[in-house]
Amino acid sequence: MPDAVTQLNASLLPTSVGSFPHTDVNEACDLILENFPEMPVWPQLPGTSLNEQMEIQYSEGMPCIVIDCQKERMYFDTDGDPTAALETFYENVINDNVNYFNISEAYSRGIYAMEKRLKSSNNNPIRYFKMQVTGPVSFGLTIVDENKRAIYYNDIFRDTVVKGIAMKARWLLRKFQPLIDKRICFIDEPILSAFGSSTYVSVKRDDVVSHLTEVVDAVHAEGALAGIHCCGNTEWTIPIDTGADIINFDAYGYGETLGLYPEQLKSFLEKGGVLAWGIVPTSEMIDKEDAKSLASLFESLVDGLVQKGIDRDRLINQAIFTASCGTGSVPVERAERVARETRVVSDLLRERYGESI
Repeated sequence: MPDAVTQLNASLLPTSVGSFPHTDVNEACDLILENFPEMPVWPQLPGTSLNEQMEIQYSEGMPCIVIDCQKERMYFDTDGDPTAALETFYENVINDNVNYFNISEAYSRGIYAMEKRLKSSNNNPIRYFKMQVTGPVSFGLTIVDENKRAIYYNDIFRDTVVKGIAMKARWLLRKFQPLIDKRICFIDEPILSAFGSSTYVSVKRDDVVSHLTEVVDAVHAEGALAGIHCCGNTEWTIPIDTGADIINFDAYGYGETLGLYPEQLKSFLEKGGVLAWGIVPTSEMIDKEDAKSLASLFESLVDGLVQKGIDRDRLINQAIFTASCGTGSVPVERAERVARETRVVSDLLRERYGESI
């Protein structure tokens, strides 16, 4: 982990995974700044257009991309000679031309709306700014070629996905650097929850770690902290082995799974790593919970890890809170409640452990 990790005083802060169901970007920004004032994010708004779907949003600048608006899908057209497109792509990577990989306003209203808010804000309480990219493994296994084969299995284009995502992260980090130096970029890898299943039996662990490490290293090169988000169960040593500074997991549904890797988790925390506890469910289960019950769940999960030999103070001091997953596909009312409950859980626990954090 880079020296920058020492700059993250987790302090049980609340933040967001990043996606919201709102179609009004200003309403989404209001929700974020109201509930996550110390660690805001820019909102992904998949309900506003096809361009803000979680893979398409990061596709600008990638070679041989085709977006079929009529069928509402995106694919790589690898038929024919891609040499010229690949040369252009790699020339911009080699020359560190991050602006070639920008995310335009047509693909993200949230980036530009939040940037405007931050520029116009005086005496804001922001301590860290979080941003996010779709992970290269999830991108590569979701997006297909013209024959509907996942592009991940094409060695040439898999490399462009990894490097393209890394450059997107660097562009984002540089864009917000003039506004706040302490930046965090999460790499969203929902498909890691299916790693090892029969569907992805040919996906090798070493390759997954290598691809994620390349993006983590790109984030570190910009002086920022890297997180990996997975909203399901996975082999948690994978994100640990990438050198990521923060691991964001669905603590509500799969909180006990971290305890399967006590030695690796202990080492991660001793190096300054942070756990982002996705303690607030985004499903209908939120109707059965409140901030007190969710805070109690967090404490019971901490107790379980302490029994595995993990230091309690580290678990408390090196924790932040999120929802269990993004809220881009849930009703607006539920998304807003999830945001509020995340903040209130943080408030309750910060009050309870205030002297120790």
